Amino acid sequence: MKDMFARLVGKKVDKGYFKNVFGMAMPLLMYGALYITWFSIIEKHRFSHYAVIHTAIDDRIPFIEAFIVPYYLWFFYVSLTLVFFIVTLEVEDYYKNFFFLTTGMTLFLIISTLFPNMHHLRPAVMPRDNIFTALVQIIYSKDTAANLWPSIHVYNSIGTMIAVRRSKKFNKRWKIASDILGTLIILSTMFVKQHSVYDVVTAFAMAVIFYIFYYRTSAMENFYRRKEEKLAFRYN
Repeated sequence: MKDMFARLVGKKVDKGYFKNVFGMAMPLLMYGALYITWFSIIEKHRFSHYAVIHTAIDDRIPFIEAFIVPYYLWFFYVSLTLVFFIVTLEVEDYYKNFFFLTTGMTLFLIISTLFPNMHHLRPAVMPRDNIFTALVQIIYSKDTAANLWPSIHVYNSIGTMIAVRRSKKFNKRWKIASDILGTLIILSTMFVKQHSVYDVVTAFAMAVIFYIFYYRTSAMENFYRRKEEKLAFRYN
């Protein structure tokens, strides 16, 4: 089992390996705690005013409860991709993906705190009674219709699609599957009435900006190179 895992990650699985894995995972764990705490506070807090997010296109998009399946899959899609980069010690892929995601998530928290927003897109009564509408109602009960702009479901899906597409660890089939799943997740945010088209479009705009910064600038490339060289030195 240990030998099979070692072949998968491409590294010798020893104390040094686990030390490196822990070192890469620590920023993610710390940020996760910060994000959950901050998000929980703004979700429970009742602001005096909320800006209502709405576009005319929202009214033309039907409610399709089956799309709740890819909506739920987002939680695994984003997190498992990051975990994969950590356990395989893919330093550049990991840090590009990590910084991309956390920057957008932090900006979302700041916007939600300073510019509270909400929408009225959710159906007052479910049009049908089935397993999918039951899953939608679970999401509705756990996640309020406030603080939804820009869509982190969309932004993180784009970030994960980019990370998988650019990684050498994934073959063509995995990249195509990732693109399909990411696209379905993005569509799901509108079909289950969790987000407005405005949330989606602004998430795309934000993704373009941070893609350029984290994937196309020499300063960040130098940072990734130093991290990789430090890890390579430990294994030589």
